[in-house]
Amino acid sequence: MVPELSVVIPMYNEEEVLPLLVGRLRPLLDSMDTTYEVVAVDDGSKDLTAALLQRYHREWPALRVVRLRANAGHQAAISAGLVSALGDYVVTLDADLQDPPEIIPQMLTAAKDDGVDVVYGVRNDRSTDTWFKRVSARAFYRFIGLMSQTSAHADAGDFRLMSRATVDAINSLPEHNRVLRFIVPALNFPSDTVHYKREERAAGDSKYPLLKMVKLSLDSLTGFSTAPLRLATFAGFGGAVLAVLLVLYTLISRSQGHTVAGWTSTVAIVAGVGAVQLVCVGILGEYIGRMYAHMQGRPTYFIAYDSMTADSGSHGPTDTPLPAHPTGTQRQISPEPAAEAQPVVAAQPAVEAQPAVEAQPSQLRG
Repeated sequence: MVPELSVVIPMYNEEEVLPLLVGRLRPLLDSMDTTYEVVAVDDGSKDLTAALLQRYHREWPALRVVRLRANAGHQAAISAGLVSALGDYVVTLDADLQDPPEIIPQMLTAAKDDGVDVVYGVRNDRSTDTWFKRVSARAFYRFIGLMSQTSAHADAGDFRLMSRATVDAINSLPEHNRVLRFIVPALNFPSDTVHYKREERAAGDSKYPLLKMVKLSLDSLTGFSTAPLRLATFAGFGGAVLAVLLVLYTLISRSQGHTVAGWTSTVAIVAGVGAVQLVCVGILGEYIGRMYAHMQGRPTYFIAYDSMTADSGSHGPTDTPLPAHPTGTQRQISPEPAAEAQPVVAAQPAVEAQPAVEAQPSQLRG
């Protein structure tokens, strides 16, 4: 049976916050008058996140575990969850509990009552964020809005509810390096907003350091605007005009017997023109790089394991078991009784017994 609601949660090294997340999310979803599934996408975690998810999957049948073969990044993990999700409505939620899951019922109600395809979670109180993060985020969204004419909410991250039509539209896009917080508004589907207070991270460390934020900014800019290309063109024209004027000035000065003394002006002009050229080449390189990646057609992620297809015994030739635990601390997690283990790998502990499956969208929706 297809559930009405799917909750997609990307995870990377979230062993500390995972028990808190399950403790808040499961009672909430159980209390809602709807059928649901929780799609936890393990983005190649190196801690005990995979083992904990396997244990919670046995205790909570609605929890579905999707593990990527390697760390692919936050946006790619969300994309993998959207491909795997079956629900008529899909909520994307981070595992750090900064975006409270208690807002999900309000989102679902707004989508049904207002007949919209997207409900954005908008933070009306970001006092828990640093001053730098608040200011830089607002400046970034305004800049992207001016450059691309995309109306993305400045205080809306990746906490949103989407209809099945929206999810199918996103999954049909061939674009790599997706930035969903700009792709979803660009679809221009009917939308609504729900406001909430952003909380502090419940446990663990942030998975979005400065370098990843810079990369996300570059992907957003080059993925949704051709303005930098036009800026490079205008800069090139400006440099050409200045060069022509300089040549005319030199010829006139020579005809009048004047000379240009010193080398400072020459060095300054050469450096200025060179700087403009380097900036233009760098901007063009960003776009050419995206074109090159798109022409290669390489997927941004590979699904190694899906608990739904593993439980049904649908094994394929590319299946691989979950990787071994990095430390010996996995013995703290209770193994599944041998009688409930998969018969193909009954000799292994249950936390390592589930085989890997390359999940296919058609197989999941069927």
